[in-house]
Amino acid sequence: MSKTAIVIGATGLVGKELVKNLLQDNHYDTIKVFLRKPLAIENSKLQQFIIDWDDIKKSSDNINGDVVFCSLGTTIKTAGSQEAFSKVDYTYVLNFAEAAKKNNVKQFILVSSLGVSPAGGNFYLSVKRDVENALRKMNFHSLVIVRPSMLLGERNETRIAEMLGKFLMSSLSFLFIGKLKKYKAIEAKVVAHAMVSLSKTDLEGVSVFESDRLQELGKAN
Repeated sequence: MSKTAIVIGATGLVGKELVKNLLQDNHYDTIKVFLRKPLAIENSKLQQFIIDWDDIKKSSDNINGDVVFCSLGTTIKTAGSQEAFSKVDYTYVLNFAEAAKKNNVKQFILVSSLGVSPAGGNFYLSVKRDVENALRKMNFHSLVIVRPSMLLGERNETRIAEMLGKFLMSSLSFLFIGKLKKYKAIEAKVVAHAMVSLSKTDLEGVSVFESDRLQELGKAN
C-alpha cells in the first residue's frame, strides 16, 4: 500500500534530516513538502508545494496523506519578537494541523522541546506546551510528541550562544547518565530517524517521547 508523508519545517535542522530519511525509506512512496521556497532536490518521490503561511487555505487541498511530520519552528531572535515567534511555532502549526485533520490525515508527529510541563516554564516552553495541548484537543488518530534536548547538527545560521552550549554539552556528555540521560544533546538525524520509525508503528492516541527514548529509537535504525 502506498504511503504519503507530509513535512513542514523541511529547511530546519531536523526537517532536512527528515526529508533525507523519508526519501530513502521504501515505506513511503510520496513525500510532500510545504515551504516558502523550493528545496534544491530532485527526486521522483518528492512533491514540493509553495505555501503562504498566512493563508494556508490556499494550500489545503494538497494537505492530504498518511502522516504529518512537523518540525516547523523558529527562535525569538530570528522572528524578531515573542509575537512573531508564537505566530510560527503556534499559529502556523495549528492552522496546518487543522487542515490536515479536515483532510483525514491520521497521524501528526510534532517536534516539541524537552522541559515542557503542565505549568511554569519560560515563554519558549509555554508556547510549546500550548501547541501540544491544542493538538491534543484535535483528536488525531495518533499524535506523537517528541521532546528532544539540545539539537546537534549543521544549521544555516550561526548562533554563538548555542554553539557554546553545544560545545559544553558535547564535552561533558559523559556526565549525562541515569536521570540526567535525557538532557544529553542529541543529533538532529537521530531525532529524524526516531520520528520516521515511530510513524511506522501502530500508536494510537497521544504518545510522548523524550530525548533519552529518542536516542534509543533513532540509533536503532
